[in-house]
Amino acid sequence: MNLIIQVARYFTGALFIFSGLIKVNDPVGTAIKMEEYFEVFAYDFAPFFEWFIPFSLPIAVLFVVSEVVLGIALIIGYEMKKSVWALLGLIVFFTFLTFYSAYFNKVTDCGCFGDAIKLTPWESFTKDIILLLTTLIIVWKRADFKSLLSQKLGHYIILGSTVVFLLMSIWAIRHLPTIDFRSYAIGNHLPTLMLPSGELEYEYIMRKDGSNESYTAYLNDPSYEFVAMNVLNPEVQPKITDLSVWNDEGEYTEAMMTGNKLIIITHNISKTSSKHNEEITQLLSTVKGVQAWAFTSSNGTEYREFADDAGWDVPFFYADATVLKTMIRSSPGIFLISDGIVIGKWHHNDTPSASEIHRLL
Repeated sequence: MNLIIQVARYFTGALFIFSGLIKVNDPVGTAIKMEEYFEVFAYDFAPFFEWFIPFSLPIAVLFVVSEVVLGIALIIGYEMKKSVWALLGLIVFFTFLTFYSAYFNKVTDCGCFGDAIKLTPWESFTKDIILLLTTLIIVWKRADFKSLLSQKLGHYIILGSTVVFLLMSIWAIRHLPTIDFRSYAIGNHLPTLMLPSGELEYEYIMRKDGSNESYTAYLNDPSYEFVAMNVLNPEVQPKITDLSVWNDEGEYTEAMMTGNKLIIITHNISKTSSKHNEEITQLLSTVKGVQAWAFTSSNGTEYREFADDAGWDVPFFYADATVLKTMIRSSPGIFLISDGIVIGKWHHNDTPSASEIHRLL
């Protein structure tokens, strides 16, 4: 029994630290998920959840830092009688979110491990159920745990960890994630990621005489009723399925993948910073050997007003807001691509010079 308790303690603590560190690397991604949940809850439960949407980022930082610090507290045995209750509250909250996502098919990617490890909603819920069980064991035996360190040293470690991971979160917000787990990471060839990595295999569920049967091909038989189509090998599906770029003249996704493109990305004009517009304008006017574009998910009128004020005289195109947030966490952000390969990405706080762009091409 003692072995089980200790395994539960270190397993739970390590998993909380691992999960939290991934999200500390990208708190903006966690904030995007928080916004989705608040929007869903505002519609399904009560409108007051909309009040939390503007505070999604600080709430996300609070959660991701707490996740790491509580994991550390569990490992070193810091203030166990208090820490385990905070840990239990956190895991109960996460379990509710993943159950709601899985059962009601809402917010189908909970972001439990950020973009590093993708889990289905039911996989996420199963993971949280296991963590809930191990946490309940820890709560049950909380009085038996002894601190591995002195109380004073424990205070220093927890306080220091809180400060360090808070600063890491702020750095990631003001710049870009240190490690980019997304499909638009530097070095990736986007056209390849838009294709399946193998031959897709399908299962067709057809109903006849009240019973369902599975087939490897669609039956064009009026006596059968189509029920569902499932992909049998989802691991070979394209990593990028929703990238589309267009304007009033047509589709430009394929054109995006040819030649050198320097793309200024704005997610939502009302939430886009203008602090470094002058530097971006300077970059656009001095860079050579590259075609400058702009992508936005806002309407054309809003973008034109913003671009005119900034002095950005470049063609602009529309793209889905979720896609643009996946491409780069900054708005505006600078995205450099050459023949479909991502060459560079910059937060507007780190706007590159023309010479830096030229060195990369």
